[in-house]
Amino acid sequence: MSHILQVLFFLALITVVSKGAGHISSRFGQPAVFGEILAGLLLGPSLLNILGWSMFAGPAEGFVHYPELGPFVHDLAEIGVILLMFVAGMETDLVEMRRVGAVAFWAALGGVLVPLLSGTIVGHAFGYDWSEGVFMGAVLTATSVSISAQTLMELGHLKSKEGSTILGAAVIDDVMGIIVLALVVAFAGLGATPSGAAGPGLVSVGGQVAVVVGRMALFFVLAWMLGARFLERAAAAVTRYRVSEPLMAFVVVTAFGYAWAAEYLGGVASITGSYIAGLLFSRTRWKEAIKRGIHPLTYSFFVPIFFINIGLQADVTRLGPQVWLTLTVIAVAILGKVAGCGVFARFAGFTARESYRVGVGMISRGEVGLIVAGYGLAHGIIQDDLFSVMVLMVLVTTMITPVWLRRVFPGGPLETPAPEFYESVGHLERK
Repeated sequence: MSHILQVLFFLALITVVSKGAGHISSRFGQPAVFGEILAGLLLGPSLLNILGWSMFAGPAEGFVHYPELGPFVHDLAEIGVILLMFVAGMETDLVEMRRVGAVAFWAALGGVLVPLLSGTIVGHAFGYDWSEGVFMGAVLTATSVSISAQTLMELGHLKSKEGSTILGAAVIDDVMGIIVLALVVAFAGLGATPSGAAGPGLVSVGGQVAVVVGRMALFFVLAWMLGARFLERAAAAVTRYRVSEPLMAFVVVTAFGYAWAAEYLGGVASITGSYIAGLLFSRTRWKEAIKRGIHPLTYSFFVPIFFINIGLQADVTRLGPQVWLTLTVIAVAILGKVAGCGVFARFAGFTARESYRVGVGMISRGEVGLIVAGYGLAHGIIQDDLFSVMVLMVLVTTMITPVWLRRVFPGGPLETPAPEFYESVGHLERK
């Protein structure tokens, strides 16, 4: 079988499985995303190991080995999460987000400090050196709002006070997490200097951190100012082009361009850039037209691949010797976000119930946690055993977040999304 036939078969299979699992999950009263991630776990090396089947991995008579299939699917999943965060930006109520801005900042701060400290202590308690312990804490500071955003959209709570706070806190958390990662990597470099050699020194470390913070600040300022000033006029000009779907082409280019600029130029996660692009387009007169065009593209193909791919990356069968460390890290990851974000949000003026909901919405680590953990593995800060623990932690927190969110929002949708949104995500009945 040629590699393109393997690709076509595999993509068709995981799309069908994703939609079927999401439907079953919805029938049991859970968000569709829960079933989609669980399906990915079952298809991955933890059970079926679908990428190891003969038609995908050979050698077998009649089949051609295509080793790039896994990385190719991962790339499609990355596009999926970028588009998902663009949609989340389009659905965000900027007026509400401004109103909860102070709470979002304090919730993000608590969601960084508590997991960082608790993760560091756990790592040291289990015999890892301080650099590995601190890096473990740095991984735990990550928050992936994509899972929470998708679930809140399904439940109709994305524009609520808590939903706006979760989205705002996740963006701030991303910036704080990058600063923490820069500090951890810088000090790990200090510890890695040969005995007797002079390290880079605190001044050099401070300079590195200043450069990182400066890049991020410059990106956020320029991205917002340029978008607010020119985006609507550019969209209006593009719609006059005599080509098919000029507006949607411009939207996709802008979303991808902002995602690229966020990571390559600003040093923050690419999903932050696409989220900002969505926010900017939500302020234009093209908002409804863009939503009608972007939802089918996003939810019919790319997002199912993203959720399935989360499970495909995990192998829970390799964690036997690390079971107690794994369970402890998972517990700290969950409680650290719920307590850190929740308590700080409570002090900032939210009620106990609202603070609790914000904490639950910040649990998921998703692809952000995987990116940070992968960085540590690639640069020798952590080893394979600790990386596997981090992957399972990311998977568990990602899977329980939609279920938990469904439990803490029991009163039904707070607003009524447009009918095309339900059609695009496969929910033809209002909850």
